[in-house]
Amino acid sequence: MGLEDFATSAAAATPAAAAAEPADKDATTVGASQMEAVYDIPVKITAVIGTATMPVSQLLRLGRGAVVELNKKLGEAVDIYANNRLIARGEVVVVDDNHIGVTMTEILSSTPTPQG
Repeated sequence: MGLEDFATSAAAATPAAAAAEPADKDATTVGASQMEAVYDIPVKITAVIGTATMPVSQLLRLGRGAVVELNKKLGEAVDIYANNRLIARGEVVVVDDNHIGVTMTEILSSTPTPQG
């Protein structure tokens, strides 16, 4: 299930859950307030442009202006993580003169693909 699917299913689940519950107003309010509580949970979003592995001795020799070669090529997709879980891939974009951002180009499915 991708992010869009989650948002759609969460929105669709709320009316269905309310319809299944008694016509008591408090029961409906509890369901809505529980969903609101989920929406307030902080999620750490990380965009990884690449990684590198090196021995500590090489790391200690790095100085100002040193270039660390990453495992990604120019133009290759950026990995986007939510709470350390890979959820999407995207491209780096310039937001304004002082900031960069990431445009999601591919939402990854949370269902495992069959090995074949």
